[in-house]
Amino acid sequence: MKTGKMILMQTALLILLVPAVLFPFFREGAREVAHAASAAPEPRRILVRHGDVNIKMELEEYVVGVVLAEMPAEYEPEALKAQAVVARTFVWKAACTGGKHGDGAVCTDPACCQGYVASGQFLQSYGTDADLEKIRAAVSDSAGLVLTYGGELIEATYFSSTAGYTEDAAAVWGSSYPYLVPRESPEQVPEEYTVYSRAWLEKNLGVRLGEDTQSWFSQWEYTAGEGVASVSVGGRSFSGTTLRQKLQLRSTVFFVTVQNDAAIFCTRGYGHRVGMSQLGADAMAAAGSTFADILSYYYPGTALEEITDYH
Repeated sequence: MKTGKMILMQTALLILLVPAVLFPFFREGAREVAHAASAAPEPRRILVRHGDVNIKMELEEYVVGVVLAEMPAEYEPEALKAQAVVARTFVWKAACTGGKHGDGAVCTDPACCQGYVASGQFLQSYGTDADLEKIRAAVSDSAGLVLTYGGELIEATYFSSTAGYTEDAAAVWGSSYPYLVPRESPEQVPEEYTVYSRAWLEKNLGVRLGEDTQSWFSQWEYTAGEGVASVSVGGRSFSGTTLRQKLQLRSTVFFVTVQNDAAIFCTRGYGHRVGMSQLGADAMAAAGSTFADILSYYYPGTALEEITDYH
């Protein structure tokens, strides 16, 4: 039978021996942990302009805020993933090239860059916890992915909805891109009617409209994407994009009828119609398309790639 003193001596000896025996394993494990810690990439950050202040934000959290602002949470998950990739491509291109503001920042004005809603604001004013988690999942499932063409980040333009076809970038902005071309789009959109009086049109367009109402609008020309390229109003030619701006029309897909000394504009779709249609993406997703299918369709010839510091 061992005495208490003998047991203590043997225990002390074991404690001294164990580190010596296991030290190589502890040391190797420590190296692996240290390597894993050093190999973990730093989160990418971007500049977001709010008013006159640039705020540095983590890229993926910013993308969550863009999707919250730009696409309804009730849209299909694959459409939300497609939106996340396009939003990420847009902001990363700005970060790499200087963007519209010259310093790599993106603003939160959707008419200029992209909309953005913080998660807390979304929950307070727009949606539910389930909506937020759905969008976070879409961003996470597409994390780090961007669209490129010829190894360069694309001009990642998108819009709300169209009527039949998307538009060629050249018809809207005057610059051609091989991946921003007319594509048939599957969504169904309602018609919207806006009425303008003769006096209002004459004042805001700077034209004189004759007594023959049939001559108010003539010489209609159309784009490859079935939008109005140009039309003569009171003998003066306007591009479809100019009329859309001056008359605040929802898109350049419109026609006009004249009744009782007033012009009735019938418009379909909403937005500039270049790039991905958000409603079209949702329709494609509902029919079984993946987000990769949606992106390759609306941006033909592009590649879905992991983001790098160079593109």
